[in-house]
Amino acid sequence: MPHKRLFVIYAGGTIGMQSTASGYAPVAGYLPQELARIAKRTPGFPAYTLKEYAPLIDSSNLQPAHWNTMAADIAANYDSHDGFVIIHGTDTLAYTASALSFMLENLAKPVIVTGAMVPLAEQPNDAEQNLVDAFHWATESKLYEVCVAFNRQLLRGNRARKLWGAEIGAFGSPNYPILGRVQGHHEFNPALCLPKPAAPFKAHQINPDLAIVGIKLYPGHTARMMENLLEAEPALAAVVLESFGAGNAPDADTALLSAFASAARRGTVLLNVTQCISGKVSDSYAAGTALSRAGLISGQDLTPEAALAKLYFLLSQPRGVLGWEDTLPVNLRGELSAS
Repeated sequence: MPHKRLFVIYAGGTIGMQSTASGYAPVAGYLPQELARIAKRTPGFPAYTLKEYAPLIDSSNLQPAHWNTMAADIAANYDSHDGFVIIHGTDTLAYTASALSFMLENLAKPVIVTGAMVPLAEQPNDAEQNLVDAFHWATESKLYEVCVAFNRQLLRGNRARKLWGAEIGAFGSPNYPILGRVQGHHEFNPALCLPKPAAPFKAHQINPDLAIVGIKLYPGHTARMMENLLEAEPALAAVVLESFGAGNAPDADTALLSAFASAARRGTVLLNVTQCISGKVSDSYAAGTALSRAGLISGQDLTPEAALAKLYFLLSQPRGVLGWEDTLPVNLRGELSAS
C-alpha cells in the first residue's frame, strides 16, 4: 500500500462541513487538514495528491457539468496515479458514481466515491472510517471500476443507491451483491467485479444541456399532465419513467399511452424502470407490455440513477454504426444483470 499513489478529488458534501449559524456548511481547507491527520495516524495510509474544488459543492447543487470536470481531472492524472478517490456529498453520490462508470471507458484502475452522514467535525462520525476504507480500496490492484465505499461496504457505483436519509448505512445495492466488506480486514470478491479491460482507457464528456427528465408514475397521473411535459418545445431528449412494480402502467388509460407513443415518434427516448427499490422491468403483465407497445424501452434492473446517467452518456456520443437504440439495452459497465 505505501508504494501506491492516489489522486483525490474533494468535491464537497457533509463530510467536510462545520456547524454555522445557518446550519452545516462546507469550509474550504478543513477536510484536507483533517485528512492529513488521519493519514499520519493510520498505518500504511497511501500517498496522495488532493484537489479541492472551489467552491465546494453541496451535493444537492450538483449538476451534470460537474461530472465532466471530475472525468477530466481523472483523465489528466490517470497515468501518474494508481487509483482515485472522490469525496462527495451523499444526496447525489449515486448519480455521480453511475455517470463516471459510463464516462470512464476501459477503466483499469479503481475509482472510489465516498462521503459521510456525519461530518468529521462531529464525534462520533462515520466520516473517518469511510475515508480510510475508500483509500484502501483505491489501492486494490485487481479492481477496475467505479465503486462506492460506505459503511464498511464496497458497492458497484452504478448499482448503488441512497436508500436511507438518516442512517449511517445510507447506501445499498439492491439488485447486485456487494463487492466487498470490512470484517476485521478488507475483503472483496474479484469474481463479482468487472474484468481488466484490454483496450486503452478513454474519458468521455457528456452534454450537460441535454433535456432529460425523470417521471414517477402514481395513481392520478393524467394524460394531460404527461402531454404538457412531452409536447414541450424543444422536444425532450429522453425520459426515465419510474413505473409501477415490474414495469407496469395503467393500460386502461389509452390517452396516457398515446402521449408516450407520440413522444416516441417525435424522437424522445423513453426508458422504463421500476420505482421499486429492488426488481426489474419484465413483460409478465399486460400493463407492462402496454408501455413497450407505446415505445418505451425496458430498463431491466437499472437503478433510476444509472438510467439517467446512461442516457446522458449515450445521447452525448457521436452516432456510429450502433446508435443509442442498440446500446441502451446492452450491459456496458455491469449496470444490468444477465436476462
